Amino acid sequence: MGQKINAKYVLPVLMSFFVMSFIDLVGTGVDELKQSSETPGYILQLIPFVAFIWFFFLSVPVGVWQDKIGKRKALSMGVLITAIGLFVPLLGNTLPVILTAFSLLGIGNTILQVSANPLLVDVVPSEKSSSYLSFSQFMKSIGSMIGPYVAAVIGPKLALLFGVETGEWRFGLYLFAAISIIAFVWLSTVQIEETKAEGDRASISSCLKLLGNRFVLMMVFGIFLVVGIDVAMNSNIGTFLIQKIGINEETAKYGKSMYFFAKMIGTFAGALLLTKIKARPFLIGSSALAIISLLALIVTPNEFSAWLIIALVSLGVSNIFPLIFSISVAKLPERANEISGLMMMAICGGAIIPFLVGIVMANWLPGGILVLVTGAIYLFGVGLASPKTK
Repeated sequence: MGQKINAKYVLPVLMSFFVMSFIDLVGTGVDELKQSSETPGYILQLIPFVAFIWFFFLSVPVGVWQDKIGKRKALSMGVLITAIGLFVPLLGNTLPVILTAFSLLGIGNTILQVSANPLLVDVVPSEKSSSYLSFSQFMKSIGSMIGPYVAAVIGPKLALLFGVETGEWRFGLYLFAAISIIAFVWLSTVQIEETKAEGDRASISSCLKLLGNRFVLMMVFGIFLVVGIDVAMNSNIGTFLIQKIGINEETAKYGKSMYFFAKMIGTFAGALLLTKIKARPFLIGSSALAIISLLALIVTPNEFSAWLIIALVSLGVSNIFPLIFSISVAKLPERANEISGLMMMAICGGAIIPFLVGIVMANWLPGGILVLVTGAIYLFGVGLASPKTK
């Protein structure tokens, strides 16, 4: 695409990252059904399960598929499937309907994650890719922050206009579905010059064989760990604060809000800083901040310092995903589709690491944080071992 940034191509791709954030409504779905049905809480955990399990099964096949049809077409299909999933709750506010909806959201989101990152790299200058990948995560963070508000506040107001008194939160989903349709139409109207893979087409076999490359394996496992750390902080920080500092459950919920708000700030700041700082030293610095902050969290003496440290952990972690991705694609640009598929498959770390942290924390509270420290140390090593970019 040359060295100039053309908003005509960049903006519709960035909007797809906003659509990508809609998957974070899984928590809202669980909470709302818990209030409106007698379904046990552990059964409702099927909602996030059906949403995120697709990353493991579909990421690599989607990477192969998009290599054949093109990244823009694949991305448009992911946005469309997301829109369909968001309209499914029109059929009712029951668990089977919501499971179907979030299953489609998970399929669409898998395609979005695999396609959006390499397509964004195609529409910006190579030296700006890390910055724009971080800014794309800022776009996603905005959607994640406003999603629960739209479902809990805007949804009921819209439902009132239509005279609906049950499952009002679903009307927030319909609003997001309309936004997804706009994003689909926008993407469909632009023609983007994409980087083509040289040589043989990607295949499932070639993707998996790429794990034989030590560099690729190292970077893919880095994604597994950073997503695991991110989700584990969100899902376990409340328990840690209650047991460590003795604050009440209602106040502990603000731990997640602080983490998420700091992540939004971190991705925005990262987008600006990466216009001046190279990806490798930024990755080293980010992971070092995560290590120091996590260790400080173990010994935090009071509530105020805990909020501050949680924010610092989030700032450290917030840009690592796009940094690892951009460094990997910069080294092997001709394997971008396969690398993207493998890294999206590694998002399943968000299911495994939090479970491990929860088990360890139940037996030894600081041990759960030390699990995260171990992962952050690995990420620091990834930064040191990464190739220097021009």
